[in-house]
Amino acid sequence: MFIQTSDEAGTNEFAAIENLLRALDRTGKHYDIAKIQKAYTYAKELHKGQYRISGEEYISHPVAVAEIAASMALDTDSICAALLHDTVEDCGSKIDLPTLKKEFGTDVAQLVDGLTKLVQIPFEDKEEEHVENLRKMFLAMSKDVRVIFIKLCDRLHNMRTLGVKKDEKRRVTALETMQVFAPLAHRLGMQRMKHELENRSLEYLDPIGYEEIRTDIEKRYGANRNFIERARAQVSDKLTGAGIEFTLEGRVKSVYSIYRKMYQQNKSFDEIFDFYALRVIVNTEEECYVVLGLIHEMFSMVPGRFKDYISTPKPNMYRSLHTTVMGRNAIPFEVQIRTWEMHQIAEYGVAAHWKYKSGEDSKEEIDRKLSWIAKLIETEDDTRDHEEFLQALKIDIMHDEVFVFTPKGDIITLPQGATVIDFAYAIHSQVGNKMVGAKINGMIVPIDRVPQNGEIVEIITSSTTKGPSRDWMKIVRTGEARNKIRQWFKKEKRPENIAVGRSEVERELRRIGRPYTEAQKQEILLNIAKRIGIQDVDDLYNTIGYGGLTVSKIATKLKDEFERVVKVEVAPITEIDQVTTVKHKKSNGGVVVDGVDGLSVKFSKCCNPLPGDPVIGFITKGYGISIHKQDCPNVISGLNNPVYLNRWVNAYWENTASQNVGEFEAQIRITAQPDIRLIADITMALADMKVSLLGITTHTRSDCTQVELTVSCKNLDHFKSIVSRLRSVPNVEEVSRGYAT
Repeated sequence: MFIQTSDEAGTNEFAAIENLLRALDRTGKHYDIAKIQKAYTYAKELHKGQYRISGEEYISHPVAVAEIAASMALDTDSICAALLHDTVEDCGSKIDLPTLKKEFGTDVAQLVDGLTKLVQIPFEDKEEEHVENLRKMFLAMSKDVRVIFIKLCDRLHNMRTLGVKKDEKRRVTALETMQVFAPLAHRLGMQRMKHELENRSLEYLDPIGYEEIRTDIEKRYGANRNFIERARAQVSDKLTGAGIEFTLEGRVKSVYSIYRKMYQQNKSFDEIFDFYALRVIVNTEEECYVVLGLIHEMFSMVPGRFKDYISTPKPNMYRSLHTTVMGRNAIPFEVQIRTWEMHQIAEYGVAAHWKYKSGEDSKEEIDRKLSWIAKLIETEDDTRDHEEFLQALKIDIMHDEVFVFTPKGDIITLPQGATVIDFAYAIHSQVGNKMVGAKINGMIVPIDRVPQNGEIVEIITSSTTKGPSRDWMKIVRTGEARNKIRQWFKKEKRPENIAVGRSEVERELRRIGRPYTEAQKQEILLNIAKRIGIQDVDDLYNTIGYGGLTVSKIATKLKDEFERVVKVEVAPITEIDQVTTVKHKKSNGGVVVDGVDGLSVKFSKCCNPLPGDPVIGFITKGYGISIHKQDCPNVISGLNNPVYLNRWVNAYWENTASQNVGEFEAQIRITAQPDIRLIADITMALADMKVSLLGITTHTRSDCTQVELTVSCKNLDHFKSIVSRLRSVPNVEEVSRGYAT
């Protein structure tokens, strides 16, 4: 059609994309080849001198991504964006978005922008950077779904070539693929893409499990090698005799699909009933049901294993009939029955519309079927909590769905685990806001009840209700419901939100254990507000009050700003310097005390100073000299009390923090998500570091667990290494130095 012949192409620069051009030709669609070749030339020149870890020229990657996009029959602008997708990010000094827009048009520039990471923006940590890049991708996807198609193609090629990366990088990439991109492909109905991403991810995340299942598949298939062919021949004869035009395919279940059923549903390999499957593709929906009847005439049906996804499609548009029957030698196998249109949507999902449909009606249909993306963006508009955005993302794209009916018979799709409150808000925000109770199949149920497939849910409302409860935020599962509850409180309860937010912030400030003035508090909170894009302190309180931000997420920033603004007063220490002599006396424990002889030294239990901490001494009555950290709350209050002023003396460690002068006690405060294994994980982490645990207390609330530890350590550097290790314990959110209470 439009492919250059070998004589025309010769040895020219486009020989490297011959496979891409052939893939485009196979689609049967018309492409602007000149524009695609221009995009290739631009990309090749911009990536000149860049190489992949494998040693290949970097241009091989965008070409491969474009080939995958071509196999999905995406349009010309998508192919160009695939070729150019890394240029702005990796070649920023040579190219920018305005130039791309001028050379290739607005659509290509916007697609490339949606695929470009936020490389110009500084982030405080890697998690924040990762979440912000995901937000940008989903925002771009909400405007043009082609962004995610190209991103999935990009990720698929990266997974195909992941073997050359270091082990740690392979695991990080595979985990992100399994948690975000494979479920996203599933949500978009792109089953072929989903299966390959899952299998390649599993190979790196659990290589032993992957290999065991792969071996079991080969053994079972080897023992029954002719089973599928015999079943296929039987079905073929039956359908031919019935005069039905059909296509018949056979398959063995993928490694990851079996892995998921075995490990998540606690099944043995022998309990996987759909290990073998036949797929029958016919021309009409009516023929699907005719074929179903013929299959049940031939084989015994396995009870409870029939699903009609034609009359009740999955949210990702998947439609098909599934039935499991018993074949020869009591071997079960699944039969899937669908039309050609259903088959293309099952393979390519939303992307099938680019291959088989066009026009404004198709665009409206796509927008309607991707409305969940808009809901996800709405969720992130009112929260600055990175963890909540990730949680909403996981629930919205990763969980299996349940189908629940309204009393009128309408189907509402919910993620598995969603409650009747989620159901109410899925109908309409006003239904949720006025909800006072619920019925399932005519029986009144608690508001945290989780509906099951096929149940009829009725929401009981009242026009006199004052609105949702704040406690509902802890019950609901969907980002949509959480966002609508948050919106109500944001709009209706600002004074109450401010009071709630102020109370939570002040409680966190009290945990620091040092006095502060109202002016200092305002300065601290205003600085934090501006760091996270909020204009003033009341807005910060309001955001915390309505649930857009949790105090635990700003705890580290709060402490950092507190340390910067509320400095330890040094004036009283200067006065001490003026009255003490220059005589030095070395005391027990490696501490030098100025101007004092003959008194024993003890280390204060209120702050447990460590070698390396700035310290100060206090002359006690009858107990020698008590050594404190200079920022100890008792020191700050004592230095400002004239009664005790002359009893403070300068002190310091003899040879800095590096000197090993014995073991010291230290207090550690941990804030974590409630988890039954938390204490075990903490103690195991300490045991691995050979750190003695001297004491432990816990306080558990509904939203978090606080753990106070007393440990034995050598000096400040040793303490910091312990803190660093504890921060890596699962479910731990914050680790800080504590004070005895």
